[in-house]
Amino acid sequence: MEEKLSAFSIKNDLKTRFIGKRVIYYPSLPSTMTVAKKEALAGAAEGTAIIAGEQTEGRGRLERRWVSPAGSISLSIVLYPQPSLLPSLIMMASLAVVRAIESIAGLKAQIKWPNDILINNKKVCGILVESGSTGKNDTYAIIGIGINANVKVESIGDVLVPATSLSGESGGEVSRLMLVRQLLIEMERLYPASNNSEDVYRGWMDSLVTIGKKVRAVSGKAIYEGVAESVNKDGGLVIRLQDGSTKTLTAGDVTLQD
Repeated sequence: MEEKLSAFSIKNDLKTRFIGKRVIYYPSLPSTMTVAKKEALAGAAEGTAIIAGEQTEGRGRLERRWVSPAGSISLSIVLYPQPSLLPSLIMMASLAVVRAIESIAGLKAQIKWPNDILINNKKVCGILVESGSTGKNDTYAIIGIGINANVKVESIGDVLVPATSLSGESGGEVSRLMLVRQLLIEMERLYPASNNSEDVYRGWMDSLVTIGKKVRAVSGKAIYEGVAESVNKDGGLVIRLQDGSTKTLTAGDVTLQD
């Protein structure tokens, strides 16, 4: 039987200095991002974690609906980074998820630019970073992470890319408690390195499945097709187009063609 998630079980003897030292847990919640934003604007301690066992009104990039049924993990972290570090936060969070999944579930996870975590080319996790300014003109950032942990894929509903879950890939339930705790540890390990993000960038690139693949990218109303050649340190995807020119995208939807 899976260990029960609670604020106490998550933070009890957690080996971090600040991430996850304050945990607010809800069995069910409309959106962890909404609560985390309110916490940030109220001056919550850096590293405050909002975690829900089920999320009923979750959202992803471009305000898309993110389905988080019971058995999933929905988590948002409050941070106060230097503005120059904002582009590296998606890299830090993605790499932390990959390492936590490999550590706890024993599954090889990969990153699809810009913010999807895949196992066997199927989406198991989505990541969202939102930022803004507090009343004191400090920058806050909310990192939202949604993981299909112990859920049946058919319960996720319509998605843009094929979905999977950790339990489906591993053949048995994964401890959400252990996964959440390990994720908080990995995020703290990587977050200070964002001040000199070379290590995070290299680790992220090593886990990126997009490079070298034929891709179709949609950015706004524009469509680009070519080969994903590289990603710069600001997170921009460089695509070698069919006419030999290159296009760098800072946001968009990318479909792998092979």
